[in-house]
Amino acid sequence: MHDSFVSHNSSSWQGEPPLSRGGFILLSVVMALFTGPAVVLNATVIIVSLLHKQLRQPLNYALVNMAVADLGSAVTGGLLSVVHNAQGFSSLGRTGCVMEGFAVSLFGITSLCTVALIAVERMFVVCKPLGHMTFQKKHALAAIALSWIWSLTWNVPPLLGWGRYELEGVGTSCAPDWRNRDPHHMSYILVYFAVCFAVPFVVILVSYSRLMWTLHQVSKLACLEGGAVAKKELKVASMVVLMVLTFLISWLPYAGLSMLVVFNPHVEISPLVGTIPVYLAKTSTVYNPIIYIYCNKQFQRYVVPFLLCKEVRIQEDTSEVVTTVELSTNKVSPA
Repeated sequence: MHDSFVSHNSSSWQGEPPLSRGGFILLSVVMALFTGPAVVLNATVIIVSLLHKQLRQPLNYALVNMAVADLGSAVTGGLLSVVHNAQGFSSLGRTGCVMEGFAVSLFGITSLCTVALIAVERMFVVCKPLGHMTFQKKHALAAIALSWIWSLTWNVPPLLGWGRYELEGVGTSCAPDWRNRDPHHMSYILVYFAVCFAVPFVVILVSYSRLMWTLHQVSKLACLEGGAVAKKELKVASMVVLMVLTFLISWLPYAGLSMLVVFNPHVEISPLVGTIPVYLAKTSTVYNPIIYIYCNKQFQRYVVPFLLCKEVRIQEDTSEVVTTVELSTNKVSPA
């Protein structure tokens, strides 16, 4: 099976690899530069959250869930890409390719769904469309379960015959087969795009637009009243903007290219051009932990000493246990 898979890989290159040996090595190095920090930072967020009960706040549950998904994606997608590019080909065989594609897609869509769920949580808590709402542990756990169930539901079909996982780009990673012309498989890609990218994207866009408008109104009011809460709300807004921007930068080119191939089957896209959006999406695993470690003083207080192998100063921590949650639950409804 391995030999036939490698032969299929080579045939898609028309007898010649799409990149020189140096090109594959360069891709391997670039992915290593993103994957290494992604593994370390996401693992750190998970570990410190397990070690310190002060971090076990409802909102942080969602952040930890995103760290778990990003860590899984970095290991199954990022590390394998580093190895395969160093080799110049995928050495997993057909079964391994399917499992890689399934795992990377499962973790990636779970991470996207978690970003969307955080957007909804912030919109309900800060903008209060249904009145005052407290984000509790049960809400966080339900949201986490929903993100995994949703992702699993739409990534299992290729294992059962609707759609399939295949080599993509320069042939060193596997993903849902966007290039397949079979109407049966194309229907899966269209549905997959709609429910796994378009839906989270719309949810994020609507929720964060509402949130940004509310924060803008509150900031103006705060400035008129002396700026008491403007700085706090600005920090929340900064985190929101960064998460949205990284979401768009990481995933929009990949989704756009995939839909271009689906709707215009005759378009000619070189393997290298097809690889760039794939790897850009995989770099998303390192952005999220950097953003919420930087913007969340809770994680800063524990993560930085952990990374520097220093002791956490408990006395300082107890004076400010919940920074992000306080920001989210402040009375920020526009007057």
